[in-house]
Amino acid sequence: MEPRSGTRRKIQPRCIVNSNTSRRYGIDAYYFSQEDSAAVLFKEWEAYRDASFEYRKGESWDRLFHQGVHLLETFARDNRIRIRSPKKNLQIKMPRSLPGGSEFVAYLDAIGEVDGQHCLIDWKTTTSRYSTEPEGLLSLDPQLICYSWISGISEVALVVFVRKHAPEIQYLRGSISEEQRQEFGRLVEGTIGQIEAAQFVSHSGIRFPQNGCLSCPHLGLCLNNQPLIDTNLVRKAGASDLDWLDELVD
Repeated sequence: MEPRSGTRRKIQPRCIVNSNTSRRYGIDAYYFSQEDSAAVLFKEWEAYRDASFEYRKGESWDRLFHQGVHLLETFARDNRIRIRSPKKNLQIKMPRSLPGGSEFVAYLDAIGEVDGQHCLIDWKTTTSRYSTEPEGLLSLDPQLICYSWISGISEVALVVFVRKHAPEIQYLRGSISEEQRQEFGRLVEGTIGQIEAAQFVSHSGIRFPQNGCLSCPHLGLCLNNQPLIDTNLVRKAGASDLDWLDELVD
């Protein structure tokens, strides 16, 4: 998207470093080519050395590059990801025909193995760690539900490249149920119908790392976690006065 004539918008460097394109240069080089992945990252990042960036305090072109190299080296050293036939199983375009002639298209980062478990994989970059509690939280991520629906793969994983003072990589796994996939399919069909009818309704959902679900007292209900429900949902005095509502019949 080009700025209007006569204007020049300064770009946040993390938008470049965290973008799908720049992140994948190093990962693709790791799987595809004979080149050193750090050298490939340097070549691509070099194009932005003189760009008009607004660096955050303590950041610089060199610091971001070295963080990227550290993460790539950690990724290789961890050796927890297996992707067979990378030309087929990296950057996968998955179309799905829908009733009425419409088509839903998704692009999956990868299909492979994480710690020996076959799953679909989504690469992420962030400046803060993703939440890992409560258990099952990953299964509520709408993007992963979407990918599971279109691929039919129930096991999902986020591989999170965390850019911070001491960069690290998180390997987060979850499972998406058949019920969730069917529900998402209905949501897609309903949403397309609304779009075609020019009706635009907002939808809530968790997104990492800023996650509103973590402060929601009803989270245990979504995860079917009875101890969490018992901890967060407390029956207050006087609530029994409303029990007669349960007896109403339509």
